[in-house]
Amino acid sequence: MFIVLKLLGSIALLIYGMKVMSEALQKMAGPQLRHMLGAMTTNRLSGVLTGAMVTVAVQSSAATTVMTVSFVNAALLTLAQAISIIMGANIGTTMSAWIMSAGFSFNVTMLVWPAFLIGIILIQTGKHRYVGDFLFGLSFLLFALGMLKDTGVEMDLASKPAVVNFFASFKTNYGTILLFLLIGSVLTALVQSSAALMAITMVLCSTGAITIYQGIALVMGENIGTTVTANLAAMSANTQARRTAMAHLVFNVFGVLWVLMFFFPFVRFVCGLVGLDPTAESQSPTQLSFALAAFHTAFNVINTSILIWFIPQIEKLVCWIIKPRKAEQEDEFRLQFINAGIMKTPEISVLQAQKEIAVFGNQMQKMLDMVKELWETEGEEAFAKLFERIRKYEDESDKMENEIGRYLGQVSDAHLSDETKEKIRGMIREIGELESIGDSCFNLARILQRKRDKKVHFDDEQWDGVVKMHALVSTAMARMNEMLDGRKEDFDIEVSAQLEQRINAQRNNLKQQSLTDVDNHVYTYDNGTVYMDLVNEMEKVGDYVLNVAEARLGEEAVTHVE
Repeated sequence: MFIVLKLLGSIALLIYGMKVMSEALQKMAGPQLRHMLGAMTTNRLSGVLTGAMVTVAVQSSAATTVMTVSFVNAALLTLAQAISIIMGANIGTTMSAWIMSAGFSFNVTMLVWPAFLIGIILIQTGKHRYVGDFLFGLSFLLFALGMLKDTGVEMDLASKPAVVNFFASFKTNYGTILLFLLIGSVLTALVQSSAALMAITMVLCSTGAITIYQGIALVMGENIGTTVTANLAAMSANTQARRTAMAHLVFNVFGVLWVLMFFFPFVRFVCGLVGLDPTAESQSPTQLSFALAAFHTAFNVINTSILIWFIPQIEKLVCWIIKPRKAEQEDEFRLQFINAGIMKTPEISVLQAQKEIAVFGNQMQKMLDMVKELWETEGEEAFAKLFERIRKYEDESDKMENEIGRYLGQVSDAHLSDETKEKIRGMIREIGELESIGDSCFNLARILQRKRDKKVHFDDEQWDGVVKMHALVSTAMARMNEMLDGRKEDFDIEVSAQLEQRINAQRNNLKQQSLTDVDNHVYTYDNGTVYMDLVNEMEKVGDYVLNVAEARLGEEAVTHVE
């Protein structure tokens, strides 16, 4: 019982070490990783390379595939692009198997204690603290591997007749291979960690409990079981996102099928690469662990090399398998980038939230444009229809603020870098100001409705002032949206501040002219009141726009509403 608990504890420590190491790598990568994710291209080869690099960087293929599903859900990536990225993620995840095989090849505890010491010094001094976190995670990982190796020796399964006879009852044939493949798939789907199952497989092989053939069958099953993560994440997403998750499953199932066709020759080929004789009675634990890692890599590299040329066909297949839901409606409100749930990688979750905020900003730009369209509308029915549409946008702006804010609150509970924490604070301020823009745009629509109900008519000079005011605010908002969708390092606050000053100056000029015109009886007081309400509300929009720009660039929070 003690040995069993020691085995389970080692696996738990292994999973924890992988998690800490992954989070530390994300913190160190920071904006560079997020920029790399945003720079995915339509080229299938670059998609594979990007998927592999991101997975190596975060040490989690599940994180990469879930992120890809979310990006497809938001229409940032096409289905074809996502398929190539998932192929790359399958290659990148093989790095974990090599790290584990290294842990079975020599006494890793010699590296653990110095790494712990250096890590705690870096964490306590605050300098390069994320490097310290990475060393801690790596130390836990290596220590767990060492414990697994020692536990395997203590278990000495090869000397226990009951265990030997049990596994010996499984003949080396296709029936046994299929059974172990199924076991690997189910266990990986339940544990949600292919790394943990890989470690268990290495322990079983190195102790002689199972043959290399059975071990490789478990690894094949792990490749199928790990696709469950993305498919679960896609359940609440749109059709294209569900198709992306299905493509991940299709990719791995196809790989398993062709390997099964050439299973025994292929295993002998892989074992030959590491100098292992799969039929020998006595085998080196080191060579066994390297053979499993080599198979994992060969499986994914060869599978990608074959299927990368058939991405259009895979796309057609998953489109045939996954049909659009009847309930899906394009005009139904839903978040785009964060609809697939909280990421396992909080640093990437921040990227998705920023993309969602960029969508929020564009929605507000459309809302402002609809206000102009509203005052140009003549028919009563057309006016009422457009007014209701603006009201709907205002309702959606409230929902977007609440949903994004709730999401950011959940992300902020994770372990984040100081830079990312500051970024989240700025993003929360951004969504608050954007929601205020939505309120102001709806107020503009209500002023125009009041103007229509009271039969107030503007002269050409008044309309000219309103149009110029709208043009300035629209320009400022366009600049704001460029900031929200781009890298903040490429912008400064001066341009936005100057635009806001021009908006204020225009408002002041129109206000002075309106007072003079009312005094000279050019138009009535009621006319001038509606006119200035319209101008003042547009000036408020300009203030909120500048506040968003300041929050995006990390400037000191200043309320500009006058």
